[in-house]
Amino acid sequence: MLYRKILKPFFFKMDPEKAHHLVIDGLSMAGKVPGGLSVMNGMYGVKPSAELKVKLLDMEFMHPIGLAAGLDKNGVATDGFSNIGFAFVEAGTVTPKPQPGNEQPRLFRLPPDEALINRMGFNNHGAEEMAKALQRRKNRSIPVAVNIGKNKITANELAYEDYRSCIRTLYDHGDFFVVNISSPNTQGLRDLQHGNELHNLLVHVCEEMEIQADQRQAKIKPIFVKIAPDMSDDQLEHTVQTIKDSNINGIIATNTTLSREGLSHPNQGETGGLSGVPLRERSTEVIRSVYKLTEGKLPIIGSGGIFTAQDAYDKIRAGASMVEVYTALIYKGPALLQELTSGLKECMRKDGFSNIMEAIGADHK
Repeated sequence: MLYRKILKPFFFKMDPEKAHHLVIDGLSMAGKVPGGLSVMNGMYGVKPSAELKVKLLDMEFMHPIGLAAGLDKNGVATDGFSNIGFAFVEAGTVTPKPQPGNEQPRLFRLPPDEALINRMGFNNHGAEEMAKALQRRKNRSIPVAVNIGKNKITANELAYEDYRSCIRTLYDHGDFFVVNISSPNTQGLRDLQHGNELHNLLVHVCEEMEIQADQRQAKIKPIFVKIAPDMSDDQLEHTVQTIKDSNINGIIATNTTLSREGLSHPNQGETGGLSGVPLRERSTEVIRSVYKLTEGKLPIIGSGGIFTAQDAYDKIRAGASMVEVYTALIYKGPALLQELTSGLKECMRKDGFSNIMEAIGADHK
């Protein structure tokens, strides 16, 4: 109620990117104020539940809902997000060197469509600064994924060097990693999703992950690939097959879309990636297809248009082991996590499941 009646109207009168920074800075500061995190947890935290616990790739999650990349680009607010109910946080996208991103304005709200359009362009402080931020974490109760990308000035044929550099710098600070090859806001990046370019990139990524694990005499940390929703069926099949043939552990489906179908707000004419409710059905379709193509053997994290517990549950039944939210948090506020987790329990109970993992891929059975 506090968010929807007071904070949201205040934020929505501001420039979207200024509001974004205000929220991230606030969550970051909360971790530095004595008792700040406890207050946040008391208001918005989600109590652990055996029904919703997820075990995946030797990691444990108190429930299947995490924060998608793009909100905490520099990993400075993971403590704050940990205490408002998220089961994991995907920080980034981070690049080896700092970069300013695209020119402003570059973030746009579409309230009647419950959507956002962004063309941020991987604006971030660089891998070294993210490493420092994640090193300062006080709350390590939930896994943190590090989403990695390439700098804008790096040619595609040398992109693997940027991904390897990010892994070297951040390996100790991430519980798992996400290879971002699907943002529409860095020119040429999506070309890395296909054919030999994807194969070569993943060979280098997996090799670097193995090197870092060997140096620490530890097991290799999991790595996911985030894919776009705009591929044709043939492109998706080839991309998934390439991922299957590598040592990649999972797929995140999906990133933002270039589609503008069904939008009503004037901001629909802005260039960039669209997120929110208009992406919901397409991302679920992609999850369903990926699950079939992998025969359910490769974990999927579903992302795109999740605003209700039913939205999340539909993606889980389609084949997602876990899901992520971003745009819904902007529109609905931090009480979202309590709403989604309680709603998921109702959904699974109606279907006779005692644990949420039983619902994964249920539509295919």
